Amino acid sequence: MGQKTTNMAIYKLDAMHSEITFKVKHLMISTVTGSFTKFDATLDAEAEDFSDGKISFSAEVDSISTSNEQRDGHLKSADFFDAVQFPTISFVSTSFSQIEGSDYKLTGDLTIKNVTKPVTLAVEYGGAMTDFYGQSKVGFELSAKISRAEYGLTWSAVTEAGGVVVSDEVKLILSVQLVKQA
Repeated sequence: MGQKTTNMAIYKLDAMHSEITFKVKHLMISTVTGSFTKFDATLDAEAEDFSDGKISFSAEVDSISTSNEQRDGHLKSADFFDAVQFPTISFVSTSFSQIEGSDYKLTGDLTIKNVTKPVTLAVEYGGAMTDFYGQSKVGFELSAKISRAEYGLTWSAVTEAGGVVVSDEVKLILSVQLVKQA
């Protein structure tokens, strides 16, 4: 009996060329942008079009940055992410499928504050390239909208005029570059 060979490729995140950001409306008139500075991702795929891809990522809540130390502290507190009790946000894919051309759909389970919900992300495959060091790389742009309240991020406040301070809808934008492992 011959051994079954596999062409499974494993890709690991190139953090220097990747970012995880989020946008949320403040006072419903402007947008605050934040990011996570410590995160990791892996893509395992055998098919060249990644249709059998298994994707996982995680972000350290304590690495959140909105360019405002006071706001970052509030986001890390129990009012929002509760970084002490729930230090990691994670995602594990359940399906990854090509829609057409470079457009894909990624579905999986997103866990924030120990609450896991299914989420679907729109994905644009940026292509593959070999860098100056001979490393094979692939790039993806991902986006989704989630309800922060569904994940227990329920802090809320209302202005004197009755306006909402922070919207429930959060836009996630991920720009990732992955390196094929030898």
